[in-house]
Amino acid sequence: MQYVRLGTTGLKVSPICLGMMTYGSPQWRDWVLDEAASRPVVKHAVDLGINFFDTADTYSAGESEVLTGKFVREFCRREEVVIATKVFNPVGMGHAGSSNPLPLAARRPNMDGLSRKRIMHAVDDSLRRLGTDYIDLYQIHRLDRKVTIEEIMEALHDVVKAGKVRYIGASSMYAWQFAKAQQVAKEHGWTRFVTMQNHYNLAYREEEREMIPLCRDQGVGLIPWSPLARGFLAGNRKPGDAVSGETSRAKTDAVALKYYYQDSDFKVVEVLGQLAEAKGVSRATLAYAWLLHKGVTAPIVGASKTWQLDQAVAALQLKLSDDEIAQLEAPYQPHSVLGHT
Repeated sequence: MQYVRLGTTGLKVSPICLGMMTYGSPQWRDWVLDEAASRPVVKHAVDLGINFFDTADTYSAGESEVLTGKFVREFCRREEVVIATKVFNPVGMGHAGSSNPLPLAARRPNMDGLSRKRIMHAVDDSLRRLGTDYIDLYQIHRLDRKVTIEEIMEALHDVVKAGKVRYIGASSMYAWQFAKAQQVAKEHGWTRFVTMQNHYNLAYREEEREMIPLCRDQGVGLIPWSPLARGFLAGNRKPGDAVSGETSRAKTDAVALKYYYQDSDFKVVEVLGQLAEAKGVSRATLAYAWLLHKGVTAPIVGASKTWQLDQAVAALQLKLSDDEIAQLEAPYQPHSVLGHT
């Protein structure tokens, strides 16, 4: 494994980040693996040299953080690994993610969002669940538009200065919002974001318009979520998946049905499959390789089986020509903005 710098920081990470949302409690989502089923997958990731783990307080109502901390203590040296977690969404079994939120009537005051109160409480809860005394990368899961940028950035700066967090990162938002947050932090001498975890893959490339050029210009590390478009690019989605999906996730994933089912998206998968066959690799490996050729630091890889990690790591050795990249990108058609609050 060849490690890379996270943006312009001195932090060294594997160019594959293990997404920990898959590990926690199946009570939260039926495709989530429990501790016993998760252990061999995470152990295999560590054996492959992966040292970058991304979770969130909301995943499995905190159980994902618990397992992340437990596995890091079991398999790793804490000083060698990078633990990333996130704050914004409610923490409870009834909340299945930003795209499937709790009804307003079920929400309790101050239990979500990015107020100073919420951030200060949430970071301590995450530290307790992770069983560590610091978080390497603390990310806002989404932007809270009901809280001023000043309140958010000052609170994040304070958790860094308190020694609870080493670096901060952001996730899906508009480029102007990210630029504003960075500028506010700069003007006040506060800690700035070093990463952007945005929505980016062969089937969704709207981030190429503004966010990605901004991050490249400013030296912000790109760690995109859903690099396989929730399995769509792996070829396990077909029209009518709500009834006939090949996996339990495909059958129940309403988000993928909403995000990736344009005719052009299936054409992207077709071309991806043709080139993958010609190169003797899986669709997943080729999709990851395309992202790495586009300058991302580390895609967030979700894996429920060890061989899926092997496919991801294989992408690190796969070289693509300019013509092959153009071939993969040719079928793409624009989408509405997807993944923001």
